[in-house]
Amino acid sequence: MAQRSALILSGPNLDLLGTREPEIYGVDTLEVLVEGARREAIDLGWSVDHRQSNSSSEIVSFIHESRHDAIIINPGAFTHYAWSIHDALRAYSGVIIEVHLSNPQRRESWRHESVIAPVARGTVAGFGAAGYLLAIRAAALLVGK
Repeated sequence: MAQRSALILSGPNLDLLGTREPEIYGVDTLEVLVEGARREAIDLGWSVDHRQSNSSSEIVSFIHESRHDAIIINPGAFTHYAWSIHDALRAYSGVIIEVHLSNPQRRESWRHESVIAPVARGTVAGFGAAGYLLAIRAAALLVGK
């Protein structure tokens, strides 16, 4: 059987992790978070690719090109209004898991609505860096090792 794989997609401003509002998002950089997810994936016999963009059209293209078993997406602010990402994910046939470092439900009311959640198998939110590890584990459980 071929090795399973996941694509981690990171939306706008996540390239600023480690310096942007560390009291909300923590002090780890995006590279540190992705490396932790990659190690977790290797332990489960999976591989991980990562893409980050501040452009919704680029994220849509990454989704269209994906041949991975799962997509783990932290859409950042695109969570709340990027219907093009919603539609691209809806056309994707693998497992989709939405991840947020903070818990949007505990923040400003405009953050409570997710246009990604209806097409995701589940959402991991509020666990900081551990959310990426939990998402990798969930993907492995849902797809099978």
